[in-house]
Amino acid sequence: MPEEKFEELMKKQNNIRNIAIAAHIDHGKTTFSDNLLAGAGMLSEETAGKQRALDFHEDEAARGITIDSASVSMVHEFKGEKYLINLIDTPGHVDFGGDVTRAMRAVDGCIVLACAVEGVMPQTETVLRQALKELVKPVLFINKVDRLIKEVKLTPEAMQEKFMSIINHVNELIEKIAPEGYKEKWKVNVADGSVAFGSAFHNWALSVPYMKEKNITFKDIIEAYSSDNEEEWKALAKKAPIHEVVLNMTIGHHPNPVEAQKYRIQKIWHGDLESPVGKNLLECDPNGEPVFVPIKIVVDKHAGEVAAGRMFSGTLKQGEDVYMNLSGTQTRVQQVSVYKGAQRIVTEEVSAGNVVGIVGLKDVFAGETVSKNKIEPFEAIKHLFEPVVTKSIEVTKAADLPKLVEILRQVGKEDPSIKVQINEQTGESLISGMGELHLEIIENRIKTEKGLDVKSSPPIIVYRETVAKESPQAFEGRSPNKHNSFFIKVAPLEENIYEAIQNGTIPEGRIKKKIDTGVADSLRELGWDGDTIRNLKHVYRGNVFLDETRGEVHMLEVIEMILDAFEMVMNEGPLAREPCMKMKVSLVDIRLHEDAIHRGPAQVYPAVRDAIKGAMQGASPSILEPLQIHLIEMPGEYLGAVTKLIGGKRGQMLNVNQEGDNAEMEAKIPVAEMIGWSSDLRSATEGRGVSSLKDQLFEKLPAAMQDEVIRKIRDRKGLAENQ
Repeated sequence: MPEEKFEELMKKQNNIRNIAIAAHIDHGKTTFSDNLLAGAGMLSEETAGKQRALDFHEDEAARGITIDSASVSMVHEFKGEKYLINLIDTPGHVDFGGDVTRAMRAVDGCIVLACAVEGVMPQTETVLRQALKELVKPVLFINKVDRLIKEVKLTPEAMQEKFMSIINHVNELIEKIAPEGYKEKWKVNVADGSVAFGSAFHNWALSVPYMKEKNITFKDIIEAYSSDNEEEWKALAKKAPIHEVVLNMTIGHHPNPVEAQKYRIQKIWHGDLESPVGKNLLECDPNGEPVFVPIKIVVDKHAGEVAAGRMFSGTLKQGEDVYMNLSGTQTRVQQVSVYKGAQRIVTEEVSAGNVVGIVGLKDVFAGETVSKNKIEPFEAIKHLFEPVVTKSIEVTKAADLPKLVEILRQVGKEDPSIKVQINEQTGESLISGMGELHLEIIENRIKTEKGLDVKSSPPIIVYRETVAKESPQAFEGRSPNKHNSFFIKVAPLEENIYEAIQNGTIPEGRIKKKIDTGVADSLRELGWDGDTIRNLKHVYRGNVFLDETRGEVHMLEVIEMILDAFEMVMNEGPLAREPCMKMKVSLVDIRLHEDAIHRGPAQVYPAVRDAIKGAMQGASPSILEPLQIHLIEMPGEYLGAVTKLIGGKRGQMLNVNQEGDNAEMEAKIPVAEMIGWSSDLRSATEGRGVSSLKDQLFEKLPAAMQDEVIRKIRDRKGLAENQ
């Protein structure tokens, strides 16, 4: 495809669509993407669906699952006009859900894929939640329809019923999850063509508008499959090619970047919308301030680090200087490019409304805000689940230590949902991920792709610390020079406030001047009074800090240091130096030395830390353990064996459904008991049980176990009894 087409189309913003494909694992996303590429002339039709063009890591091909999101741009003609479709294929396995969240920042529409046989699965619900949270408009594609005809042998009427139940389920989720104003507007509908069905494997699809236009009916489909003649299926793919039906649906139902940014920017950027840069962003102005948000860092053997992401406004060229707003550093663009499968095509410039790749952004990370001049950064990309399983990883040869440090920094960039802590002194480093598989894949990549021999410890579970009640009185923390005192109280944070922080209604971060009116309104609805809202100074990792002091002269000089110290304790609580959550920390009084030299960081930090920890000790501090809610599917005969397995893992059954020979169970299981879970489930069900993560939460550890768990964590961290 001649490159100038890309260059011309990148400037025609009304003809651009930025979309992602999102679905549960094994519902056929990668085969689906391959066929869209083949249809757009980017893969040979023979290899489409088998080539897995967007799975270009060796382990993705070997395991048959997509682990990284991949970007691609293609051209599609619709009603005589050419459109540029920027597509991101995302993983379906919940361990790689972070990639889905980040992909949603760069796109305006998503195609939710659901399997016709399995219907809507837990991960389908999760990806839909991630899309709606970023105001990304969904359409629905029901895949694997061939299985309904060949395996399940449904009549046309029974098939339509099955489709309707999937569509209603998706619409119920949209009704439940979508923000106000979008609940009805964004529901999917067979009649208007925002729902399509087909078989990615056999390369055909249908939607109601397409059936009318081409005069095809359901009977034609069933007849094609009733004989076991492969030629009939191939004829279907010629009559109703999947790329044409799906990309027509995208062009008809997904917004172009100019339309989308009018409503998306106010959700994901909290700067002044009336300012020049605010207007540039809302209008997706190619002549405005260049603003680029990377969602993925890929290390290219030849070019180095490539930041893939979305240009929200302005135009960037090679050699231009840019500013990174979160890290506060200046850097230079070495190269700008667009995607074509795994290939990047270097272009002269990239402009607003496109998904692009940029080389040369030193120390960039996913979620950074890159611009020419200093601007308010975009809202942090918030992941639905936090990493709760950790492994210690070290090199087998001491000489490889610098290489390990370098590789782990790279890994942390390539997959920001992996948390990396590097200890250059001891040579031991910690990697935290969503589950065992997540860490296993990262470890495997370090060995195979990066060529470094490493060994790792058994998985370690990450706990949380919190308090069970309000501290009886304010606890005084005094500075080492005894000239400054901070009086602090702690209390459990209200559940509804914590949920609002988790779902992004209350954004995390320090409140510099005045609290945003929308956030203040939300807090008022959740039951906080005006004073409490005014006192809010910081929201950090599911905890809040309130300044209840009045008229303190030097407060402005020390508040940033107080908030730094608050963050330190929230990162490492007093019981076992595990992160804190669901806490409300209030500064009720303060006594400061007149002279600024006596109230520097060396005095403020220890005093505030002591005050928070002391207040926590008086408020029934406790350990929270991570639990996961899993949906387990199995043949009904194994229900007893699975029930026993869950009981043996301190698990709790939430509900059980049995339909015909199949059963599904929802169960809540502590992560600490889930090491080796997949092999335990396989052996309990003779390989026929599958489990998928539906939700993750933290609950208080049983009192009988608390002391033992604290002791084990402290031993592992080498903490003395009184530290």
